[in-house]
Amino acid sequence: MARQAQLRIRGFSLIELVIVVVIIGIIGAIAIPRMSRGAAGAADSALVADLAVLRNAVDLYQAEHGGKYPPLTGFADHMTQFSDVLGTATNATKDDTADPPIVYGPYLRALPTMKVGDNKGKSGVTGTAGTAGFGWVYDEDTGAITANTGTLKDDRGVLYTAY
Repeated sequence: MARQAQLRIRGFSLIELVIVVVIIGIIGAIAIPRMSRGAAGAADSALVADLAVLRNAVDLYQAEHGGKYPPLTGFADHMTQFSDVLGTATNATKDDTADPPIVYGPYLRALPTMKVGDNKGKSGVTGTAGTAGFGWVYDEDTGAITANTGTLKDDRGVLYTAY
């Protein structure tokens, strides 16, 4: 009889196992949606950071080039190559003996890629919002740069173009 009592103490009943499985299911139902939202939040944060980098580069270019913003045509070259005081982009190295001297830039190593939406992974710059295949929309008159995401909104309901 003592041996049978020991066997009962060691095992779990079917009811106890079902309760544990139900508790694990409840925890999973709460945790999985929270973890999946983390990826979307990370993309939103990366987009904000990329926009800050792009805007700072455009502002620095404008400050060094007599108030002129980089042109839309060749925007990537103007951001990733050296340039002279006139704004001519060149693959040459910095050379203050050139005429005119090549003393500015580069402002970025590469243009960042879009992190969200239909143009995810694209780094091109366009002047017209909604143009497929481009990650960014740039206005060369004002220096404003935004995400090329159309009417896409984040989880809070904010347009990505308003970032």
